[in-house]
Amino acid sequence: MIPDPGVYTLDEAHKRIGFVAQHMMVSPIRGEFAQGNASILVAEDPLQSQVSATIRADSINTHNPERDTHLSSADFLDVERYKTLEFRSTGITREADSDPIFQWARLRNNPLARRGSQADLPPAATRAAGRFVVSGLLTIKDVTRPINLHMEFGGARRDPYGRDIFGFSATAEFEREDYGLVWNVLLESGGVLVGKKVRIEIAGEAIRES
Repeated sequence: MIPDPGVYTLDEAHKRIGFVAQHMMVSPIRGEFAQGNASILVAEDPLQSQVSATIRADSINTHNPERDTHLSSADFLDVERYKTLEFRSTGITREADSDPIFQWARLRNNPLARRGSQADLPPAATRAAGRFVVSGLLTIKDVTRPINLHMEFGGARRDPYGRDIFGFSATAEFEREDYGLVWNVLLESGGVLVGKKVRIEIAGEAIRES
């Protein structure tokens, strides 16, 4: 089912804002930010939709207090000076190998494309999932650079409380040194203590504002 146009906000009870980095070149370390919010404007044409998000830097949690203290320090996020991480979308495109869910954009003026009977729509227009790229600007420590989120739409429906919701997940990778996160230690055996690439992993539900 297709989400109706409108403003949606990230559901605090159903979200994960996570990341993964390599430790000593051999093992992934996962963490997350416990506090963050996002606003998603779903447009009549879904490819014109917009996303903005703010993450509290001091809510970082890797389930290791000593490591969290280091990541919060000036060596990394410097949370005392830089309170938030920010994202703002600049465009949306459908992934080339995606199921063509966004064919329904061309049918957006057809009442069958909204809630109600979808029996006469082409199969591609009623698919519950699709993959697309949300291009945007990520700001960390006052450094802003472009990034692409590879997002999967999980479907839309009405929850038991009568609210319109949709689910999604997204991933992206960036070079942390591009944002001034340059601290590291060279290993005697070669390589570095902390990997330079960071993978973002986001999942959640968005609720339509009344």
